[in-house]
Amino acid sequence: MDGGPPYNPRTVEEVFRDFKGRRAGMIKALTTDVEEFYQQCDPDKENLCLYGFPSEQWEVNLPAEEVPPELPEPALGINFARDGMQEKDWLSLVAVHSDAWLLAVAFYFGARFGFDKADRKRLFNMINDLPTIFEVVTGTAKKQVKEKSSVSNHSSNKSKSNSKNQRGPEPPQGKYSKPMQAKDEDDEGLDDEEEEEHGETLCGACGENYASDEFWICCDICEKWFHGKCVKITPARAEHIKQYKCPSCSNKRARA
Repeated sequence: MDGGPPYNPRTVEEVFRDFKGRRAGMIKALTTDVEEFYQQCDPDKENLCLYGFPSEQWEVNLPAEEVPPELPEPALGINFARDGMQEKDWLSLVAVHSDAWLLAVAFYFGARFGFDKADRKRLFNMINDLPTIFEVVTGTAKKQVKEKSSVSNHSSNKSKSNSKNQRGPEPPQGKYSKPMQAKDEDDEGLDDEEEEEHGETLCGACGENYASDEFWICCDICEKWFHGKCVKITPARAEHIKQYKCPSCSNKRARA
């Protein structure tokens, strides 16, 4: 494994940053980089593991040779199940094991550096505020957000509809969303309302929440929203896309 120099987070905040970086890398492998990840998990190779690194990178590699390993090891032999089940089920299985590994690594650091009960609880709560990799990969997190927002925001949708149409679509109302340049005080108030309404819309690539000052685009196939930067789509390029397909949907179509 080549994840950079050894990194030993010693505070709750540092362990959480480590967790988020590893999580982002693994989400990338299972979403935007899924074609490359699929190809690397050749069932004819030896036992392979999916590793995430604090730098938000991922790697498929053999397990560590040292015993015991420096860190807890991820699930072994993920490549052997690749061709024995539906791709979405296989990716979901890898996602579940990845979630378990991330928790193991985080609480390994907690135990190693003597986190007390309050520190462990705070770390878990910070982790628990993020959707799991499984929820991001399967779209479960998006469904939960939709159910919640449909109840809490139903009464305000009608009054906001006119201003949204003037400002451009916001998730999950339109195909893509980008920040406007000019704002007055009323617009800033609407920004706060709209960000509160859609703040729990999650990027299908990195799993982070919606923010009104970022460009987003929606896949016309799976209807997941993505940061433009995560799928390498700019606002100018989006203007010329009639039907946008995210990397995952594009790869599925290519293999079909």
